[in-house]
Formats: sequence, C-alpha cells, structure tokens
Amino acid sequence: MGYYEYRHTVETDETTLVGNVHFVAYLRWQGRCRENFLKEEAPTLLADGLRLHTVKAECEYFSEILAADELSVRMRLEELTRTQLQFTFDYVRFRGGSEKLAARGRQRVACVVGSTTEPKLSDVPRPLRDALLPYAESPC
Repeated sequence: MGYYEYRHTVETDETTLVGNVHFVAYLRWQGRCRENFLKEEAPTLLADGLRLHTVKAECEYFSEILAADELSVRMRLEELTRTQLQFTFDYVRFRGGSEKLAARGRQRVACVVGSTTEPKLSDVPRPLRDALLPYAESPC
C-alpha cells in the first residue's frame, strides 16, 4: 500500500505555550499535503478550474509532537465516489532514530466546478482518479 508523503520540520510558531504542536497545525499539514500532491501529481486539474471543497476534516492524537521534530504526513486515498474523495493522513514523528505514529487524520472533499457564487458538483476527473490510484488503501 503506497502513500503520498509530505515531509515537514515543526516550527516554534506551530506550538502552544507549553511546547507541543497546536491542534490546528495538523489540519494545516493535511492541506499542505493534499495541495502538494495536486501540484506534483495532477497540476493541469487546477488550471482546468477544478476545486476541492473540504466537507469534513478530523484528527485523532496519539502522542505529542514538539518544535524541531521531523514529521512525515502520509496521505492515502480511503474512499472514492462519483463526486467525492476521502483521504487518511498518518502523522509519523521521527525522533532518536525511530518513527512513531503520532496522529491520524481524515478528510472528505467534494469536486466542484463553476463560479464561487454558483458552484456545481463535478465528477472526480479521470486524471485525478488515475493519479490517486497508486495511493488507494484498497482497490477502487
């Protein structure tokens, strides 16, 4: 099972007063991972006017991540419907030569085209489906 990986070094402005990562940073990293995937794997879709509207985002936290920690956000395609995609995100922390699953997130997005005042649901475009298949948790 493959995954798309976004690597990140945690910065101090992403932490709370006590030094652990603020919960909103995890959602920001989900967005960065997804957007980097689109930029690298399906850049023409953005030029074609496709927008991905986040319908739901969540995160479950298992262990703390701190400033200066090295992090891998690993995105997989969990579900593919006619107009929506659901991704999972594993937040893997590297420290002291080992890696640990620190959190797991999920995000559901809908494909939308048209103006921002009159958006319309769109089928997931074939090029996006094809780009995501290597990262699917199970056959789509």
